[in-house]
Amino acid sequence: MINVHSYESMGTFDGPGLRLVVFLQGCLFRCLYCANPDTIDVKGGTPTTPEEILQMAVSQKAFFGKKGGITFSGGEPTLQAEALIPLFKELKANGIHICLDSNGGIWNEKVEELFSLTDLVLLDIKQFNPERHRMLTGRSNEQTLCTAAWLEEHERPFWLRYVLVPGYSDSEEDIRLLGESLAKYQQIQRVEILPYHRLGVHKYEAMGWEYKLKEVKENSPEQLARAEKVFKEYFTNVVTN
Repeated sequence: MINVHSYESMGTFDGPGLRLVVFLQGCLFRCLYCANPDTIDVKGGTPTTPEEILQMAVSQKAFFGKKGGITFSGGEPTLQAEALIPLFKELKANGIHICLDSNGGIWNEKVEELFSLTDLVLLDIKQFNPERHRMLTGRSNEQTLCTAAWLEEHERPFWLRYVLVPGYSDSEEDIRLLGESLAKYQQIQRVEILPYHRLGVHKYEAMGWEYKLKEVKENSPEQLARAEKVFKEYFTNVVTN
């Protein structure tokens, strides 16, 4: 069984083209700005058979066109790597393009196999500076950077996603360190700067959780333009979503 939080049909935000997005339950990171805090607890969600998800993807395949497909997001999909592997094999057998949106923070044999079955990884690097990464997510970024290196070494294409949180991940110094570290990677097809937003705040209130970035304002156009300019010094295909 695969533990699913929710679905989005005809998604245009998580990977190329039109996509069926499957949000999975459970995450080991505790990002202060998480827009889906209700996906964090591994005990939530709806147990779903791989066949059910496969049928949904096949029934929507006509809408995917040449670029679209299915995206697994979350939460953190690699927590359920073992259950996802047979489904990924069936999706591939049906000619469906697979995206995996991951923080890259988990590594074992099953995760490695899952990445090798994935057509495109959307790799969320929250912060390059290790201390600020831990402050932002509660976890080390060491494995995330190792995952990026593995994707490069094994010629697995990926998009680099970076949430620009004012005061937490928007310093020019940290962005430059990330750029210097990954600029030579041939497998990075695109860099997406994701503006910080407060769309999940009401969920924290409903869950009785404290939203710890109450004082942080959303990015100004100038902040986004400045970050994009720095990223473009290191990477060719940079977009702000």
